Amino acid sequence: MAGALASVTDETFAAKVLGSGKTVLVDFWAEWCAPCRLVAPVLEELAAEHGDKLEIVQLNVDENPQTAEEYGVRSIPTLNVYRQGEVVKSIVGAKPKAALEGDLAEYLG
Repeated sequence: MAGALASVTDETFAAKVLGSGKTVLVDFWAEWCAPCRLVAPVLEELAAEHGDKLEIVQLNVDENPQTAEEYGVRSIPTLNVYRQGEVVKSIVGAKPKAALEGDLAEYLG
């Protein structure tokens, strides 16, 4: 998906997400997924506003099925928050910006 969000792959996931010193939100998405396309601009806004506290990246589940399967992603969009290599929060489904900010408040503050 075009935009400000970086992409990760099965090959780069461990280094860029699990090995990151920052808290990382991974957007598991696919090109054909309408709710994924709705949430992407919201995530780009959050990345622009809170990028110093929370890194946001995207993983295309069609192109990178191994990581999605490893983390049990069955519905998309799934937003997993990783801290020190562990999933600390999982959000399934598209939500408006205010709702996402509420869900992610502890990582944005």
